[in-house]
Amino acid sequence: MPTALLFAGQGAQKVGMGRSLYENSAAARALYDEANRVLGWDLIRVSFEGPEAELTQTRVCQPALHVHGLALLAALRERGGPADATMALGLSLGEITALTAAGAFDFATGLRVVGERGRLMQAACEATRGTMASIIGEERAAVAALCREFDVEIANLNCPGQIVISGERGRVEAAVAAARERGMRKVIPLNVAGAYHSRLMEPARAAFAAFLQPVAIARPALTVFSNTTGAPVAEPADIRAALVRQIVSPVLWEDCVRAAAAAGATDFLELGPGAVLAGLARRTDRAWRVRSCAEFADLAA
Repeated sequence: MPTALLFAGQGAQKVGMGRSLYENSAAARALYDEANRVLGWDLIRVSFEGPEAELTQTRVCQPALHVHGLALLAALRERGGPADATMALGLSLGEITALTAAGAFDFATGLRVVGERGRLMQAACEATRGTMASIIGEERAAVAALCREFDVEIANLNCPGQIVISGERGRVEAAVAAARERGMRKVIPLNVAGAYHSRLMEPARAAFAAFLQPVAIARPALTVFSNTTGAPVAEPADIRAALVRQIVSPVLWEDCVRAAAAAGATDFLELGPGAVLAGLARRTDRAWRVRSCAEFADLAA
């Protein structure tokens, strides 16, 4: 039963995540301890104790989620699983976690990449006035037309009928108001720090491209799907280009998960807090077998 591993994106973080892994798995504990050394700040404390306001900062939550996902995988491998994992995919920052899980980056390198990505994206958020909104129950074409009219962008295509738009705050607010006036069923402004996956992230994209250029990338041992295309990506140069482009491009998450199923995945295993990705997978196709692991107790399920 080929399994696809799913790794969480920003927004899934939760104070306390990973504590049970640290306390019960030597492999997970080693990763957390190494993460503190690599980053030069106390990721363990913020992940386990918060405060929430600190954990939710982009520069903090991205590496925290990355390490949590890999710690779950390390604890699973310590117990002999998941032997049937042949694919890995992650939402936004989770794509780097998936690539690390697949061997494209070693742990320290992948963590440095995520740490710099989070730092640059937070700086871009602080330099702009951007926001995002979720539109539920509408077709892609209708949301794309709304975005063109108000000069905002589609940021996430998460599952059928769940699309996130992103852009300058005033433009997003105008698009939200118009969508409600026109009878779009559910339009929800999001409490986020900025306009992720939009042109407002261009300063982060440019700086991240320069940072990533000398970083060593190997061909992944698992099939990894790119957020920017929904297709597998394997060549190091293509991985580098996809990760840079992803910062300002829509996350084609539904496309990625459907592509994994089409490539033979029969099971989806989410490694991250909150079961967000498992929920999206179930709303995409209820026939798929999906489960989530967030803490040590979940590994035996």
